[in-house]
Amino acid sequence: MKKLSLILIGGGDRGSCYLKYLNTCPEKFSLVGIAEPVKAKRDYLRDLYGVPDENCVEDYKELLGREKFADIVMICTQDRMHYEPAIMAIEKKYHILLEKPMSITVEECYNIYKKANENGVKGVVCHVLRYTPFYKTLKKFITDGKLGDIINIVHTEGVGNVHMSHSFVRGNWRRSEEAAPMILAKCCHDTDLLMWLIGEECVRVQSFGGLTHFCEKNKPEGAPMRCTDGCPHKDTCFYYAPSLYRIDTTEVGHFRAIVANKFNPTDEEVDRALLTSQYGRCVYSCDNDVVDHQAVTIEYKNGTVATLTMSGFNKGGRDTVIMGTKGEIHANIEEEVMSFYDFATRTTSTIYDPNDLSAIGGHRGGDEGIMADLYDYIALDKPSDSTSDLSVSCMSHLVCFAAEEARVKGTTVDMKEYVNSL
Repeated sequence: MKKLSLILIGGGDRGSCYLKYLNTCPEKFSLVGIAEPVKAKRDYLRDLYGVPDENCVEDYKELLGREKFADIVMICTQDRMHYEPAIMAIEKKYHILLEKPMSITVEECYNIYKKANENGVKGVVCHVLRYTPFYKTLKKFITDGKLGDIINIVHTEGVGNVHMSHSFVRGNWRRSEEAAPMILAKCCHDTDLLMWLIGEECVRVQSFGGLTHFCEKNKPEGAPMRCTDGCPHKDTCFYYAPSLYRIDTTEVGHFRAIVANKFNPTDEEVDRALLTSQYGRCVYSCDNDVVDHQAVTIEYKNGTVATLTMSGFNKGGRDTVIMGTKGEIHANIEEEVMSFYDFATRTTSTIYDPNDLSAIGGHRGGDEGIMADLYDYIALDKPSDSTSDLSVSCMSHLVCFAAEEARVKGTTVDMKEYVNSL
């Protein structure tokens, strides 16, 4: 078995999650280089995976400026920092694993795809939902013809109120100019998933939404600029930071590491960070400008119509209803429930058993699934039905960009005209 070597650019949450696959399949991958500006993170990953010290650096330009010394570059930086390392890696003939979104502008997304094509480079974008046992089961059920033709899909991306406050109000994705429009940053997963399930290209897009709740007009009377400055509403506010980041859940544990900017922080380290960092601010006094809710209506070439609703006012999770000519599917990945109502028998049956398809790890097994698929694609030249290469990802990204244009301008975007205008 050929062993592929990896360079990691960006040793934060997403990059470290993908690397966990190396613990279970060390015969497939080895980590040989790390570019990460935070020394504690860099050293932690260096020691965990045995990376040579001379290949552990702050700046990715130092690694990518050398002669090629690995097979794949994993680009897991912030959204606005994807483009330059992607182009540098492609020009050195590295294959790439690129965190979503590909980049924050249409032009940059297209240029990454074009450069890879010109250089004979394979690229996979991290649309990890495609690789989960849950959605693979759903895709097969549709492909086998059991649902008939898809007429409508109603899909909800529940951001979750905690995730919304952490990432899109206080966090790194709070401003469009610094990251990407929220519909792209959060929902290119979902536009990709819909396109994959339906198997058709998008022809028209409408969208509505805005920033309604997380703004100054809703700030409680007497609340300070920072939670840590003695907020009189600390016992009733859902978003009081010192309490929020003490909740004992997997999600909050993940957010704590981001707040303290280190792996496995103590309560004291989190509390210190809240005193000065963006994560200690009142959610009603932040400089956020991205939407907190948005709905998108998408028409596909075969006549299928899908509605995608993204909202920060829920527990969190994805829920999908698919209406076909032979029946109706209800699918909720967080609850691991997938059922089919059959028009012929007028009965409802379960079509996914989580006990048979155990999905452990990040994104319900998607983080591990994409790494396994990446190996087969690069080492064996065997892309699967799930493989989300750059050309496919470009199309789902375009739907997000078009949706944002439709929302801002209050129009319906014709995708053929939109693409031609670019």
